[in-house]
Amino acid sequence: MKTNIIKIQYYTSPCGNLCLGAFEDKLCLCNWTEEKHPGRVDKRLQHRLAATYIEETSDLLQEAIRELDEYFRGERQQFALPLLFVGTDFQKQVWQQLLTIPYGQTISYGEMARQLGCPTSVRAVANANGANAISIFAPCHRVIGSNGSLTGFGGGIEAKKYLLALEARCR
Repeated sequence: MKTNIIKIQYYTSPCGNLCLGAFEDKLCLCNWTEEKHPGRVDKRLQHRLAATYIEETSDLLQEAIRELDEYFRGERQQFALPLLFVGTDFQKQVWQQLLTIPYGQTISYGEMARQLGCPTSVRAVANANGANAISIFAPCHRVIGSNGSLTGFGGGIEAKKYLLALEARCR
């Protein structure tokens, strides 16, 4: 029986709508409302946290909105909110690695796999990136194909292009 609560609030960004979620005192969700695999992230979060969504604000969600507003205005390059990654140990390792990619820079999935010490796990790294529930805050948009291509992104390629262009312009 689900007894925990994930407070959610919607946010309209310049490149798509996002659903923000807070569990206890951490951000656990910043996901595109129109995504490639609808419901996959929501099901994982709700199942692993034994929680249900309730549309309600909180101080943490208000801070997330403030930080996103600053980011989209080009005023913020690093986020300060505590994050809660919900997934397998390997996924969490990949998502933590996302936090080390500098603002305005990109790396390839292959380079990320090498940095994680598993150079033959490029596909697994790409899949973990695709399962990231905290887009923008954990900047999976900064990971690209080894040939420089903008490969799949939960918010769509246009959103990925927008985010990379914003960061290139504001760094």
